[in-house]
Amino acid sequence: MELGLVHQLLGTARSPSGDALYDVRTCAPRPGRIRTDADFPIYAEHGLDVVAAADTVIVPASHESDEDLEPGGLSAELVSALALREGRRVASICTGAFILAAAGLLDGRRATTHWLSAERFARRFPEVTVDADVLYVDEGEVLTSAGEAAGIDLCLHLIRSDHGSAVAAEAARRTVVPPHREGGQSQYVQRPLPEPQLTSTGAARAWALSHLSEPLTLADLAAVESMSVRTFSRRFREETGLTPMRWLTQRRVDRARELLESTDHTIDRVATESGFGTGASLRQHFAAGVGVSPGAY
Repeated sequence: MELGLVHQLLGTARSPSGDALYDVRTCAPRPGRIRTDADFPIYAEHGLDVVAAADTVIVPASHESDEDLEPGGLSAELVSALALREGRRVASICTGAFILAAAGLLDGRRATTHWLSAERFARRFPEVTVDADVLYVDEGEVLTSAGEAAGIDLCLHLIRSDHGSAVAAEAARRTVVPPHREGGQSQYVQRPLPEPQLTSTGAARAWALSHLSEPLTLADLAAVESMSVRTFSRRFREETGLTPMRWLTQRRVDRARELLESTDHTIDRVATESGFGTGASLRQHFAAGVGVSPGAY
C-alpha cells in the first residue's frame, strides 16, 4: 500500500492542461525482484543512481527490517543516495522514518512514524523529537508520515505545496480520498466510527461547507443534526478527532487558500468569502494554519 499510493497520487497528478507533473520511479539498492509480505513480489527497475538524482525521494515502509535499524546502520552507498542537497526533499511513509533517522536526516528535527513503532523509534534515535500523535510532519526538506493511510495525506500535501489546492483536490478525487487532512490531526481517535445506533454529524459538516462565508456557531451546527450542543460536540470529536470549531477554522483556511490561488480577490474579500469576516482575522488564522501570511502565500 505504501508503495502503490505514491504512484496513484503523484503518478496521476496532472496540470490543468493534462500534463503529468511528476515522473515517479521505483528504486532499490539492488534493482530487480523484491519479496514482500503479501503473496506477490514487486520489481524495482531502478537503482540508487536514480535515487541520488531525484528531486523528491519517498521511502516507504519495510516493517520487517526498518525497526531493527540503529544509528549508522545503513550502507554508505544508501546514505549518500539519500543525502540532502539544495532543491531536494526526502520523505518517509510509516516506519520508513527509521531509514531517514538511520541516515542521520532527522537529527535535531521533529518527526513522526506509526504510533505502534513510536516508542521504539524514540529509544533508537534520541536525537530526533518524536511526535506520535500526528499524521505527518513537514520540516521543509525532510518530511515524515505516520501509518500507511497517512502516506496519502503526505502525498497530497506534497502535491498541494508544489502545485496548489486545485491540483491536489483533483488527485484526491481520482483516488476517492479526502483532499485535505491537517498534518497535526491525531493519528487515531478512541472511537473512529460512530456506534451504529448513533446519528452521524456528516450532514452538519456538509452544511457548514456550503455556508462557510456566513457566521456559524456551535449551536447552528448542532441544530442541523437536531442535537444538543453537548451531544453534538462529543459525537463530532468522536468522528473527526477535532472540535467542531477547530474543524470549521481548518476548512475556512482551506477555502482561503483556494481563493488566493484561483482568484485576484483582495485580502478583505477573501476573508469575507472564507468566513473570517475581517482581514485581520484571516491573517491570524492563516498564519497559524499555514505558516505564512495570506499576502505572502
